[in-house]
Amino acid sequence: MNISWLEDFLALASTKNFSRAADSRHMTQPAFGRRIRALEEWLGTELFDRSTQPVALTETGEWFIKIARDTLAQVMRLPAEAQAIEASWSTTLQFAATHTLSFTFMPNWLRSLEPRLSIGAIQCVSDMLQRCESLMLQGKVQFVLSHAHPHVQGQLDAAGYPSVQLGDDNLLPVSLSDDTGLALHHVDETAQAPIQLLDYSAESGIGRILHKTLGQELAGLSIQRVFTAHLASVLKPMVLSGRGIAWLPQSLITDDLASGRLMPVGPERWRIPLQVRLYRDRSKINRTAEMFWDAVSGGGS
Repeated sequence: MNISWLEDFLALASTKNFSRAADSRHMTQPAFGRRIRALEEWLGTELFDRSTQPVALTETGEWFIKIARDTLAQVMRLPAEAQAIEASWSTTLQFAATHTLSFTFMPNWLRSLEPRLSIGAIQCVSDMLQRCESLMLQGKVQFVLSHAHPHVQGQLDAAGYPSVQLGDDNLLPVSLSDDTGLALHHVDETAQAPIQLLDYSAESGIGRILHKTLGQELAGLSIQRVFTAHLASVLKPMVLSGRGIAWLPQSLITDDLASGRLMPVGPERWRIPLQVRLYRDRSKINRTAEMFWDAVSGGGS
């Protein structure tokens, strides 16, 4: 069985059209059809009902979708796992960290570990949470540092990756202050004017937490979304320019709150407690990474 047949199958299962699926796989339709038939012959059963337009998955085909996806995911992990075994004596720690924590939390946290732990070379990818989670799921990093919420499950939580809480943070709705020291965008739940919201995109980890915890309440308010972005570090300058309010991690705006440039707005229940969590790969990691994990987690999970 050719592993690329699984990719062919998933392309046809998605499009339900031989011509479009063949185009997406960069081959002629007859060649593509022969590959699908070869897969069915190898399995000994038909995966598609060709008597309908568009073609439909058979019951076996429906079952085989998860098998194909899981098999391809396992194959994609093989190079990373092989390299991890080869590098089992390596001293490099491989991190993925969300943008905000990579420059607000991580430097001081690592410095605090130095008196009791020898930390060598570190490779760190700074990206949005969805990308950090993907790197861990693909076995390309040993650790992920991110914000979390106990009632909002991320991909790593759902997949059973061990984690430890390293600290706390808060997600605060804030506005620029005016010349009198009051919030420029005052939020009154009974006001007729819409709330000028600087919002997170669907791919944002902080946005995931915000909308899971307050989404239902916010949906009942008059809101005008004037700007949307993946990152809190992108929304912060927009708040400072007076464009509206945004929920920002307190660790990102500590100096702005202390100086009075930014003011918390809205009711107290709009302030969302956050955890700073470190996740580790559940597969084999090198000895240096294992020692690091034991030191920061106390041997727990």
